[in-house]
Amino acid sequence: MQEAEETKTGDSKEEKNLLPPFHRIARIRNDFPEKFGIPRQSGLVEELEALIIFEPEYRNPEALRGLEEYSHIWLIWEFSESVMEKWSPTVRPPRLGGNTRMGVFATRSPFRPNPIGLSSVRLEAIEHHPEYGYVLRVRGADLMNGTPILDIKPYLPHVDSHPDACGGFSRQFEDYGLQVEIPEQWLEKVPEQKRAALAGVLANDPRPAYQKDPERVYGLSFAGLTVHFRVSENVLMVCEIQQEGKKESYEL
Repeated sequence: MQEAEETKTGDSKEEKNLLPPFHRIARIRNDFPEKFGIPRQSGLVEELEALIIFEPEYRNPEALRGLEEYSHIWLIWEFSESVMEKWSPTVRPPRLGGNTRMGVFATRSPFRPNPIGLSSVRLEAIEHHPEYGYVLRVRGADLMNGTPILDIKPYLPHVDSHPDACGGFSRQFEDYGLQVEIPEQWLEKVPEQKRAALAGVLANDPRPAYQKDPERVYGLSFAGLTVHFRVSENVLMVCEIQQEGKKESYEL
């Protein structure tokens, strides 16, 4: 009898230690149908716009009361496209060439014990959509279209900003950027309101760090377009832009 009680107590403790299930409260809608080309960090390309569309059960406007007083918010989200069966204590950051290993907790790699991401974005507006209710218009996100959002919190400048912080190995890439050249014949194919965002994405060099062949042509999907480009030294040249076939609309 005592043995049974101990077993029962043990099961109860285990149950108490289990994490509650996470609920996807929203999804992001933006111009990136694929991972290639997405900025490596939030805030790198402020011109990138996106909408946060809430799931039906979270479309209560009361949940947004007071949020309009903040200029920036935190998005806590799921790496839904980078799920691993087994985690590794070390990863190979692409910016270091793909050969150098760093501890997973010293990087922002998507391959983590828990596939959770954290992004700081500018809150441009809270808008009412005829189909989705109230949505958040944000700038500077580093997520793929359709990424699940787990939570949203306000950014507090007096506690979230640390001017004296040290950035580790990422410091060597703070001033990195390419000169982007888009011939007029291809620029005309890009909607005017998307041009600055596309230029910002390309300037941040979407290529893996270990690929430096100046003759290689890359293809980037953005806003219903396929953008082909080459990179030689510090100049990125767009060599063609094509309209993609019938795909989901990324109109914001």
